[in-house]
Amino acid sequence: MNEHSQGARARIFERLRTCAPAAANVGAVDALDEHIDAHYTQRRVHASLAQNVQQFKSMLEAVHADVFCFSADAWPAEMARRLAEAGVRRLVLDTSCAEGAALAGALPEAVEALTYAQPIEAWKTELFETIDAGFTVARSGLAATGTLIVVPDANAPRTVSLVPPLHIALIHANTLHADLHAAVAAERWRDGMPTNLVMISGPSKTSDIQQTTAYGAHGPRALWVVVVTDDEAVNPQNKHENGAAR
Repeated sequence: MNEHSQGARARIFERLRTCAPAAANVGAVDALDEHIDAHYTQRRVHASLAQNVQQFKSMLEAVHADVFCFSADAWPAEMARRLAEAGVRRLVLDTSCAEGAALAGALPEAVEALTYAQPIEAWKTELFETIDAGFTVARSGLAATGTLIVVPDANAPRTVSLVPPLHIALIHANTLHADLHAAVAAERWRDGMPTNLVMISGPSKTSDIQQTTAYGAHGPRALWVVVVTDDEAVNPQNKHENGAAR
């Protein structure tokens, strides 16, 4: 950086420091938070787990996502079967988490499980050209908008849910919040936001060209969401398949 650039940088920072607002009054901030909380509490409809799941499912299906509700025991085999039927041959997932290990263990020989164990530079071509699907576990979700809240990490970076043409996301029903405000409050985001928080509300889509909706322009063309719950009231697929078996 030359002397001129250094001087310009110093002047910019000095102006920012001069214009910085005074420290906020803590009492005023708390009062504002309470006012906002009261507003959303009054407007929020208190729903049961089954109602939250149904709302979540309806919102996602409205934007062309596929949603499956299964029990904790049933979902690995059911999703493994669906992946094989869909022609998925290579799936990237995190086997260090319980859900990833369960799905990997249920996959048939025709579906190969891979982990994100190397830098993207070492397998970029393979990742972009040969991986059919990526599997992630959502931290929580928003029933009102059908939104998944995903926190990527080293074992399941953003690439897993962004690059493959099919993204499979698992969410536990008991982590569903009514709306964004409820999630922010329950998870105490004010105490520290993660550095990389992703909110997903359906497959990738755009209408930039002639206002015609196209899927997969900026990410996966398809999104499968697995809602795991042991509440029979919100597992219609389990009930249907068990009944058919009998």
